[in-house]
Amino acid sequence: MSIILEGFLFGAALASSLGPIFIALTQTSMEKGVLPGLTVGSGIWVSDILIVFLFYNFIYNIKDSIESSGFRFWMGISGAIILIGFGLYMIIKEPVIEYADRKYSYRNYLGFWLKGFLINTINPFTFFFWMGVISTYLIGRGLGYQETLVLLITILVIIILSDTAKVFLADRLKKWLTHRHINYVSNFSGLLMLGFGIFMAIRVLW
Repeated sequence: MSIILEGFLFGAALASSLGPIFIALTQTSMEKGVLPGLTVGSGIWVSDILIVFLFYNFIYNIKDSIESSGFRFWMGISGAIILIGFGLYMIIKEPVIEYADRKYSYRNYLGFWLKGFLINTINPFTFFFWMGVISTYLIGRGLGYQETLVLLITILVIIILSDTAKVFLADRLKKWLTHRHINYVSNFSGLLMLGFGIFMAIRVLW
């Protein structure tokens, strides 16, 4: 039970972050609906699972590369460019609110999925969160395979449940908002995303 509780606390800490991932989920749900929002979420979850798998299986082999200044620099610059790009797109593009059920193509859903996958993958906070959990908390404590698996699954389940709740809540809220309100939300979300990207670039360069 203590491992599950610790996993719950880790998952809650990551899920409560009001960063680029939160913006991507709520903005997509408000503008496009629940299913596109969940598709963005699925991209985020797959990214998390891949990052966990990568670190858990190869942490010792890539430890020197991860800690190198070159890796951190290019990881930060790449993330900053993508976040700034998403932010500018959200500010410039006029949001189209889909109150009626709309059928999206396979290409649309692939774009939604890639949006979630890329934002999560290039987000240094997510990247170094999992690196810290696995390298210091799990390996450092010497937890067994079963305990490690329970902890990681608990964290991922909490993240998935909280992201799903955010999508449904954002979709419900849009019915109470006018087009002007949604436009304000989209512009504000874009500014936040842009701010995250600029802040990341400044941290990397200086």
